[in-house]
Amino acid sequence: MSIVDDTSKIKLGISSCLLGQPVRYDGGHKRDAYIIGTLGAYFTFIPFCPEVAIGLPVPRPTIRLVQQGEAIRVVGTKDPALDVTELLHRFGKETAERLTSISGYILKRGSPSCGMERVKVYDEQGRTIGKAAGAFAHSLKKKLPLLPMEEEGRLGDARLRENFIMRVFVYHRWQQQLLAAGLGVARLQQFHADHKYLVMAHNQAAYKRMGRMVAEATVDNIKVLSCLYMEELMTALARPASRRQHVNVLQHILGYLKNQLDSADKAEMVEVISQYGDGLLPLIVPITLLKHHFRRHPHDYIERQLYLTPHPQELMLHNLI
Repeated sequence: MSIVDDTSKIKLGISSCLLGQPVRYDGGHKRDAYIIGTLGAYFTFIPFCPEVAIGLPVPRPTIRLVQQGEAIRVVGTKDPALDVTELLHRFGKETAERLTSISGYILKRGSPSCGMERVKVYDEQGRTIGKAAGAFAHSLKKKLPLLPMEEEGRLGDARLRENFIMRVFVYHRWQQQLLAAGLGVARLQQFHADHKYLVMAHNQAAYKRMGRMVAEATVDNIKVLSCLYMEELMTALARPASRRQHVNVLQHILGYLKNQLDSADKAEMVEVISQYGDGLLPLIVPITLLKHHFRRHPHDYIERQLYLTPHPQELMLHNLI
């Protein structure tokens, strides 16, 4: 099952400054070489700068999150009379309603508008009292809770980077195979089967719950049930899988070769999985060896498993986890 062929169609929303656009408060940018140079080969970026979009100039006075009573406001750092809270929230909602074709969003860390989380919140005396999401990001997430989102700073973590991009590809497949192609019981069953081991690597209990949903799917309930299914799926995938969880899935997949491998190949495969579990090898090693054996001993069900190829190999996301 090829996924590389579809990557040119995948669209990601992104904070404009990360693409090198000079839209920041000081007239500068935060061009990210990894996003542009590596991810840019696989994704089409749709840039937004909420602060410019709502009418703030470049350069402009800085803004920050301030706790005022029970509410968090977005106000000027030096001029609290500058309050753009409602404008940013409204633009977040409007953007979410327009971006029906995107499969993920990369946000600027620490921004009072775009920060996904951990943005500093101040009291009215200027003291840091907590952290929250930026106003635009908060509204975007509220309207699109299942859309994969990540901050550019967190993409430096190999596990978080792989997890985000994997979720983008899963979300994109859902858009293509279920939404664009038309909801149907058979399509949902096939989608579920293809993602079995990918989901199991993250949450086995969720996979069982999703299996029960699929078993109960009918023409009459498919629309409601598919929404519940997708919520369960994206929630399960949001937490990166542990080595122990990966080992369990690798062992399950190895079971499909129990009658095909000789004792030496089987012992080698078991040892490689064990070494991965002990942190001595990256995930790419057991996966590559399994794929080698399945090329020699094809299995239709395993051929369709997205766990073995959740994203293009050229991104090398399994090489560091």
